[in-house]
Amino acid sequence: MVEERPVYLDHNATTPLDPRVLDAMLPFLRERFGNAASKTHPFGWEAAEAVDRAREQTAALIGATGKELVLTSGATEADNLALKGAAWKLRDKGRHLITATTEHKAVLDTCKHLEQEGFEVTYLAVDRTGRIDPEQVAAALKKETILVSLMLANNEVGTLHPIREVGEILGRHGALFHCDATQAPGKVPIAVDDLGVDLLSLSAHKFNGPKGVGALYVRRSGKRPRLEPILHGGGHERGMRSGTLNVPSIVGMGAAAEFALAELPAEAARLAALRDRLERGLLEAIDETAVNGHRESRLPNTTNLSFAFIEGESLMMRVPSMAVSSGSACTSASLEPSYVLRAMGLPDEMAHCSIRFSLGKGNTPEQIDVLIPRIVEAVAFLRELSPLYEEAKKKGLSWVKNR
Repeated sequence: MVEERPVYLDHNATTPLDPRVLDAMLPFLRERFGNAASKTHPFGWEAAEAVDRAREQTAALIGATGKELVLTSGATEADNLALKGAAWKLRDKGRHLITATTEHKAVLDTCKHLEQEGFEVTYLAVDRTGRIDPEQVAAALKKETILVSLMLANNEVGTLHPIREVGEILGRHGALFHCDATQAPGKVPIAVDDLGVDLLSLSAHKFNGPKGVGALYVRRSGKRPRLEPILHGGGHERGMRSGTLNVPSIVGMGAAAEFALAELPAEAARLAALRDRLERGLLEAIDETAVNGHRESRLPNTTNLSFAFIEGESLMMRVPSMAVSSGSACTSASLEPSYVLRAMGLPDEMAHCSIRFSLGKGNTPEQIDVLIPRIVEAVAFLRELSPLYEEAKKKGLSWVKNR
């Protein structure tokens, strides 16, 4: 008997490889194995041509040009290159950076490292929906500010920052603007000129491309960021990122980007409908349950729900037929409650009660309809074991009404 596979609802952690993307990659894993830096024979030429095409495909997804992309191993490397590269290059002009408390660890840990090197970092607080106010950025700016880094969409709750408004503010200041847009491609439209960003990070495996490849957009007009490389050896990628290019994965990223861009309007609407179906079913059937994050300004595929008086991990174990996350996948080994939810003002006990559902291409209404009653039953079972829930009901206490 074949064991039933869980319904995958963790697409913010990673997405399955689109079969069409694999088809595009296979020739470059087999007969077209050339090094894109080999300029003296057809094997290198065809690899370089494929890379150039993939650059353009990927750049189109964010409204850029292929020449503005630095190819990387993923968004973590792109974030590191953007922050460290800009900070090191501009250290003589200033040593102040600005970011937010809910950024991905690839940004926060890089900022912590830069602080150890003598840089100053201002960490902006977010409101209860997970957003920063553009005026916070304006108030935090100094003459010495050289870089502001804010994510487009939060990976845990889906909240969208007002990046365009921040870009307008920074357009009047000399500081560079970096945006970690990892979660956004294929879910919301992105146009770098409209957003006003100078640097932008993305990763292919978040939009049905392969793992281990991504890109950093580096504007070639206006402020034209100059970056110190963090990898040396060969001077690839205009000297900003040395290393033999991963041609098959780069080709896959380009194909995935082309599909994501073409299918974005229909897919975003479909995912939003599925998300709303899931939310509505759970909120109507389970009391003391709340959505974390902004209800309007958010990704169409993401909902983060707190089920009061139970442990998120216990719920996941009780419903093995779904694959979800109780926090960011990059920090899920920790038993600490989500730092994102904490920063949004949730007490630890409520952060521990939270589950992130992130939908993607393979999800269907039928899957959602099957899972809702299973989740409802599991929550009811776990609350029967909770003396806190019983006591709250007796006293007429409500966490949702008082949050």
